[in-house]
Amino acid sequence: MKKLVIILLLASFACERKPKTEIAAWQPYNESQELAANQDHESVRMRYKLIQSKVTDKNDIWATVADQIAYFSEEDYQKLEPLILNQDIPTLQNHVKSGALSYELLTQWYLHRIVKYENDRNTMLNAIIALNPDAVEIAKQRDKEAAEDNPPIFGIPVLLKDNINTVGMNTTAGTELLKNNQTPDAYIVERLKDKGAIILGKTNLSEWANYLCLECPNGYSAAGGQTLNAYGRKKFDTGGSSSGSGVAMAANYAAAAVGTETSGSILSPSSASSLVGLKPTTGLLSRSGIVPLSSTLDTPGPMTRTVVDNAIMMDAMQGKDEEDPASSGNPESKMYMQNLEKGSLRGLKLGINKNLLTDSIYKITVTKLKALGAETIEFEPEQPDFGGFVDLLNADMRVDLPAYINKYAKDAVKVNNIEDIIAYNKQDSTVRIPYGQGRFEGMLVTDLTETELQELKDRLKKEGMRFFETPMQKHDLDAVLSINNYYAGYAAAAQYPCLTVPMGYTDDGEPKGLTFIARPYEEDKLLKMGYAFEQ
Repeated sequence: MKKLVIILLLASFACERKPKTEIAAWQPYNESQELAANQDHESVRMRYKLIQSKVTDKNDIWATVADQIAYFSEEDYQKLEPLILNQDIPTLQNHVKSGALSYELLTQWYLHRIVKYENDRNTMLNAIIALNPDAVEIAKQRDKEAAEDNPPIFGIPVLLKDNINTVGMNTTAGTELLKNNQTPDAYIVERLKDKGAIILGKTNLSEWANYLCLECPNGYSAAGGQTLNAYGRKKFDTGGSSSGSGVAMAANYAAAAVGTETSGSILSPSSASSLVGLKPTTGLLSRSGIVPLSSTLDTPGPMTRTVVDNAIMMDAMQGKDEEDPASSGNPESKMYMQNLEKGSLRGLKLGINKNLLTDSIYKITVTKLKALGAETIEFEPEQPDFGGFVDLLNADMRVDLPAYINKYAKDAVKVNNIEDIIAYNKQDSTVRIPYGQGRFEGMLVTDLTETELQELKDRLKKEGMRFFETPMQKHDLDAVLSINNYYAGYAAAAQYPCLTVPMGYTDDGEPKGLTFIARPYEEDKLLKMGYAFEQ
């Protein structure tokens, strides 16, 4: 009887669908007035030079979608909205199991929504660089394979930051140089697909993971244009570098997204878009097949609307990868969804940075945490010696990026090193580097021996750990609490995991996140804290 009900419900949708319609062609527009209006923005980094990409034609993106949503109408979209909009993954799965929804309709709903808003100059956020031409066909297959014991991520549409290798879509890192870069799947993408996830598309980012120019806006890339914050277009910063993943999730363009972080690049855009973002211990999730900034610090991580969804993504992506030395030494896998709902703040000792208590939202949140049974302990933060952090990034990227190109992109580009990329960009600077390439040029003046580089890494790790361990050991703390991506650099160097969870909004509506920081491989502990706070 249940199968009959499902068939009838889905059949009724099919009968009600309108005849095939075409997606309206995107027309590039004169954005000069728009740009001029933003030149008095209080943040210099948000005084944009351009918004639309000069590299990617939106019509090429829509061409991959047209047939997939040809018979999915606006009426279908509106009918399904209550079942999908702002819903967490378990709720979506329950709707599929009940017959109210299918993976095919879920995927079409997200694609329709992306086109609906991204193909309109008044609502576009420039969050999407590419969409999977096979997404709906994969969803249909997932409907056929649906079973009670499937993983929670099964059949769920997921977006990936466009520095993560993905079959069927180019991996650009936001740069014109890699616009034709076709690769095999990254390890974490293989893991997601093995668990049945549907890779819906690729999101915009701050070009080269925010390591190209010195004063450029967060969220800008040549391949994707300027990402705009869903909570305030051209008003609020998107954060970087996983800006497109953050904005896409805020706009409900997918059920979950993946970002990457070197120092703040998951925490910053997650906080800016009122999301849950997890920066794992470096190496807990594989980095193989991801365009690198720093092999010392890089990590992917989930960006979601709820803590539950974050845990589901962690369960799906984890695994020891023999090609990533940092991954191979991980402890045995944990199930992050397991006992998540038993998370509690009662009895936990949480470190409160006195310097942050001038922030009214943080101060109010500390009061809430006390009411929930946590013991909050104020501390004076250490002043670590963090000189040379940029030198570490420069030295790593100078080696790691050419290694990636040689392994994955040598058929797509004819460059071998940073010098080649700098020269290539200068050939058409208005398109390729409108904000310059100061960070790339800075790499050329960093000259460290292997011994000097290792000593620098050791010192920065020690100093990062000292920043957290001094109060943690003195007060026997379970976690230290921060705001947004504050102190992300120290956590990166120490390789400590961080979880940011929405904690409120400023008077003009800009989101802020409460960030929990714990010791390596305590992601399960962080997720339980975050879940309890979220509830």
